[in-house]
Amino acid sequence: MSIDNLKSSLPEYAKDQKLNLGTLTRSTELNEEQLWGSMLAAAAATRNDTVLSEIMEEAKEHLSAEAIEAALGAATVMAMNNVAYRAKGWMGEDYAQVKFGLRMNIIAKPGVEKANFELWNTVVSAINGCEHCLVAHSKTLQEEGMTKEQIWEGVKIAGVIQAIAQTIQVEAAR
Repeated sequence: MSIDNLKSSLPEYAKDQKLNLGTLTRSTELNEEQLWGSMLAAAAATRNDTVLSEIMEEAKEHLSAEAIEAALGAATVMAMNNVAYRAKGWMGEDYAQVKFGLRMNIIAKPGVEKANFELWNTVVSAINGCEHCLVAHSKTLQEEGMTKEQIWEGVKIAGVIQAIAQTIQVEAAR
């Protein structure tokens, strides 16, 4: 199992992340598609080949082909949006009314339930550090009926997957 591969590759100083990963993969807050889509979107957002390939391997056992494409789509569209919206915010009020001008059709037709896709957008935005997108997508999730606990579960997944990716990178450099 690929999650087991990730856990076994972590050194002692990252024992907390090994335990956190085990706990999160048994989440009762999220359904299977929400959980594994969040894991996959987070893995893609880390830009770490090892993390992405190991999580992808296991996610294929839990997600439909459409959900895999949507999770990866969330990672790519939010990579673009997180940069653009952060920049727009930093550039000030002079840019508030400037037309965004970038395509993001996948948001309208992700191929999965809107709430699941919005959760994956939130997970990626947490990793990429975009306050604007985090606020917007978490608000939409609440409007779609997700609880704060479910949304927070996605953020926890983002944090743990990012920490694991960083650990793997550190160990590769040692």
